[in-house]
Amino acid sequence: MSFGTFLYTVIISPLQLLFEVIYMVAYSSLHDLGLSIIALSLAMNFLVLPLYRRADALQQEERDLQKKLQAGVRHIKKSFRGDERMMMLQTYYRQNDYKPTYVLRGALSLFLEIPFFIAAYQFLSHMEMLKFVPFWILKDLGAPDALLTVGGVQINVLPIVMTVVNLISCVIFTKGYPLKTKIQLYSMAVFFLVFLYNSPSGLVFYWTLNNVFSLVKTCFYHLSNPKKALHWVFATMGCGAFAAAIRFAQTGHGKRCITALLFALVLILPAIFDILRRPEKSGLEKNWGGAADAYQKTFWAGAVFLSLLFGAVIPSAVIVASPQEFLDTSLLMNPIWYVVHSLCLAAGTFLIWLGVFYGLAEKKTKAYFAFAVWALAGVSLVNYMFFNENPGNLSNTLCYERPFYFARSQELRNLAVVVGVIGLLFLVFRFGRRFVSQILLVATLALAVMTAGNLRRIQSSVAPRIVALRQAQMQKPNFTLSKQGKNVVVIMLDRALGELVPYIMQEKPELKEKFSGFTYYANALSFGGYT
Repeated sequence: MSFGTFLYTVIISPLQLLFEVIYMVAYSSLHDLGLSIIALSLAMNFLVLPLYRRADALQQEERDLQKKLQAGVRHIKKSFRGDERMMMLQTYYRQNDYKPTYVLRGALSLFLEIPFFIAAYQFLSHMEMLKFVPFWILKDLGAPDALLTVGGVQINVLPIVMTVVNLISCVIFTKGYPLKTKIQLYSMAVFFLVFLYNSPSGLVFYWTLNNVFSLVKTCFYHLSNPKKALHWVFATMGCGAFAAAIRFAQTGHGKRCITALLFALVLILPAIFDILRRPEKSGLEKNWGGAADAYQKTFWAGAVFLSLLFGAVIPSAVIVASPQEFLDTSLLMNPIWYVVHSLCLAAGTFLIWLGVFYGLAEKKTKAYFAFAVWALAGVSLVNYMFFNENPGNLSNTLCYERPFYFARSQELRNLAVVVGVIGLLFLVFRFGRRFVSQILLVATLALAVMTAGNLRRIQSSVAPRIVALRQAQMQKPNFTLSKQGKNVVVIMLDRALGELVPYIMQEKPELKEKFSGFTYYANALSFGGYT
């Protein structure tokens, strides 16, 4: 694994997987590829909205602090030269609790936007499902829109609309900002126009929706109470989703009705909380307000535990059941590399991106993050250890031979166990907070031992076969066929249907001449690992 592949797997692949999961869940409910793109855009924007709000707040703090220090910095640069100027600037920054690295906070939104853009580009621009699929005025979601033709030249209109929306948002957002910030944002808008002009319309449509969302978000920032206003906009959208659920129920679309109801509930809940919220802090916030160090240890210990469980223990347990199924004889890649790849993906999910959300969260929210990771770790461990009923055979493409089916009683039983486990974990987190990180550390060490055992068994199983295959590849084949005598050549059909050979010969008579002298054995049987 090269360093570039490692970075892509850790940073981009978790986001790309998230895009795929959200899109396929939306498509399973909406059954429309274009509407699924809209649902993907809404879901991703709402998901990362707290992240961007915090990034924008840090950027504003950076701009305010630079504005505060601007006069002093100008005076120092005017009055001093060389090393003396550097020492005076360092002293001035230190007196005002400012570090030069804080300037990176001004580009935090850009640093966050780039990985999401790359993941969206890789996911939507290479999606075979979108090819030749029309949506609204777009003739093909898998190709540039070409909505306008002038003088025989096709013009892609959607990237231009995307850029116009982006420029309007920049004008509103950068009002009163320095020229440097305006130039950066306008340059990014032009860059996206050039880069996405000939991209598939499905991708440009998704990014246009993101720009519209960003414009709406920018307008809300200029309100006196943007958070409350946004919650009431969500509530209005929730009422629309509730009306759609009633319509789906009347037309007999049960799954769509349930999806619309859940979506409406999620949208309406923030407004309900605003109505019921009291000015003073609730007991939960009071109890969870301190012990920041304990929460930090719990979060990172839980993130390491989840990375190891999902990225190493479970994949290695699957491979160790039949290592030869995961041995690619053409590449001779050790199956352990599959575990390395999944571990990088899990580490990127739980350590990198979940860590980004945690690092940018407010102090109060970090307590909820710590409990969420602790609860997820406990439920995942219980699910892996005690709900491992045999679902059948698993192929090397990670597909089961028969689909899953759970009776309603099983689903209710599993749900009751999950709720009970979460309740127990909450009590431990509430009253034994200082022991939580220690419990996670011990469990992580146990998972590491399990992973090491599985990897050792995989290596001992495939090592002799890899050596034999490498030796066979190094040897040149030596065929000694007689020109006068009789030669016997046996052709074994691996995973082919031998009974189809006579029909193939009838359809292709010229094959009979090429295979003249061969004997066809109709009753021969070969299968699986015995060929």
